[in-house]
Amino acid sequence: MKNSATITAISTSPGKGAIAVIRMSGPLTFTIIKKVYRPVIESNNKYYLNLKTTHLGSICDKEEWIDEVLITLYKAPNSYTGDDMAEISCHGSTYIQHRILQVLIKYGARPAETGEFTLMAFIHGKMDLSQAEAVADLIDARSQTAHTLAKQQMRGGYSEKIKALRKKMVSFASLIELELDFSEEDVTFADRDQLKKLLADLKNEIKALHASFSLGNVLKHGIPIAIVGSPNAGKSTLLNALLNEERALVSDIPGTTRDTIEDTIVINGTAYRFIDTAGLRESEEKIEIMGMKRTWEKIDKAAVVLYVIDGNAHTEKQATTMVNGLLKNLDARFTKKQIDTKKIIVVVNKCDLKSGIPYQRAFKGVDHTVYISAKEQQHLEKIIEILSQTAAIQRLEEELVVTNTRHFYALERSLEAIREIEKGLSSSIPTDLVAVDIRTAMHYLGEITGEISSQEVLESIFSTFCIGK
Repeated sequence: MKNSATITAISTSPGKGAIAVIRMSGPLTFTIIKKVYRPVIESNNKYYLNLKTTHLGSICDKEEWIDEVLITLYKAPNSYTGDDMAEISCHGSTYIQHRILQVLIKYGARPAETGEFTLMAFIHGKMDLSQAEAVADLIDARSQTAHTLAKQQMRGGYSEKIKALRKKMVSFASLIELELDFSEEDVTFADRDQLKKLLADLKNEIKALHASFSLGNVLKHGIPIAIVGSPNAGKSTLLNALLNEERALVSDIPGTTRDTIEDTIVINGTAYRFIDTAGLRESEEKIEIMGMKRTWEKIDKAAVVLYVIDGNAHTEKQATTMVNGLLKNLDARFTKKQIDTKKIIVVVNKCDLKSGIPYQRAFKGVDHTVYISAKEQQHLEKIIEILSQTAAIQRLEEELVVTNTRHFYALERSLEAIREIEKGLSSSIPTDLVAVDIRTAMHYLGEITGEISSQEVLESIFSTFCIGK
C-alpha cells in the first residue's frame, strides 16, 4: 500500500470547462505548494498554510506565470485522505490543467493511480471499505434511487450494521475459544442453548441483508422491464413512446425486431431499463428463433414483464388464450420462486382503433391490465403509475439494502459458515472444529468493511474509481 507518496491528479471530468480542480495529497504537499504558489498579497505569504483555508494567488514555475487560482489547504488528519492535502481550482483550459499537473510532479508529486485518494482515506481510517465503495457508487449514481442507496452506505449505517453483527460473532467466538484453552479440564463456558439462539438471531439478520440484494441490485442499475408479445403488437412503438424518441424501428411487417433493444429512463427518481424484444410466435426461421431465445433470456432477468396484445386484432377469448399461453410458458421455463419475483402486466394496445369497449373480464394470473394506444400515446401514465408502485422504494431511506455484489457473496459465505456452526452445535462436533467455522463467518463479515482485506481485493475495488478520486 503506497501510503507515503505525495500524489496528484485532475479531479474534474476531462475536457474544457469554466474551472477545474487539481488535487494533491501526501507528506510533501505543503513543501511543493510553497515552491509553486504565490499569494496575491505577498505579505500574507507566511500565513496561507493555515488549517482548512482558501487563498487567491498564482501557480508559477519559477518565473513562468501559469494561472490565477484558488487554493484550499487541509492539514492532516483533517482532510479527505487523512494526509496533508491541497485542492487547486484553476481555469478549465486543458492546457492549464496539464501544465499545473506537470509543475506539481516536477517538484516531487507523482501521478495518482485510479482511486488512490480514496484508498489513502481507507488506509488512514477516514472510512471503511464499504463506505469507500459507496463513494464510487455516489459518483456513478444516475437516479435519485441510486443516489439514496449510495448516500445511505457512505454515511455508515450499513457499516455499523455489519460491525454490530461481527461484534456479536466475536463475543460468541470468545466463549468457544475459552473452552479450547481449558479443553483438558472438560469445562463448558458457553451455554449451548443460548449460543443456538444467538446464532439463529445472527442468521436471520444476515439473511435479511442477503435477501435485500435482489432489490438493491436492480434499483442501483435500473429496474429491468421486458416488453414482450406477438409480432406487430406494438412493442417497439410502446418503447419509443415511453422513451419519447424513435429508439426502435417500427414497421407494419411482423417480426421487424429480431434482437433486443435496451434503453434506460428515469421516472420519478427511479431508473428503469426497458428492453424491446423479438416477437413470440411459432417460426422455423433461424434468426427469428435466435431472437426469441434472447427474449426468454431477458424475461428471466426482468423484474417486470409488459405483455403487449394487439387489442384491435384479437377478441377477448383470443387474448385470454394468449395470456394463458404466456403463463404456461413461464411455468415451464422458470421456478415458482423466479416467477414470484416478477410483475406481469398485460398491456392491451391499439385501443384507439377498436370500435368496441375494452375486454370485460380481468386476466387471471397477472398483476395488472392496462388499455393504451402507444401510437397516440394514450394512457401511458397508467403504466408509469404501476411501475412507480412496483418499485416500492418509499421507505428506502430507513431500510438497509445491499447493492454490492462483493458484499452479497461475503454474506452468502458467512451464512454457509453459520449453517455449519449450527450443525456442529447440534451434533456435538468437537469444539475446535466449530471454532474454525466461527472464524470463517467472522472473516467474511470483516471482508465487507475491510477489517480483513488483501492487497488483491483492494486493487480490484479501487481500480474501478476515476483517477482524481
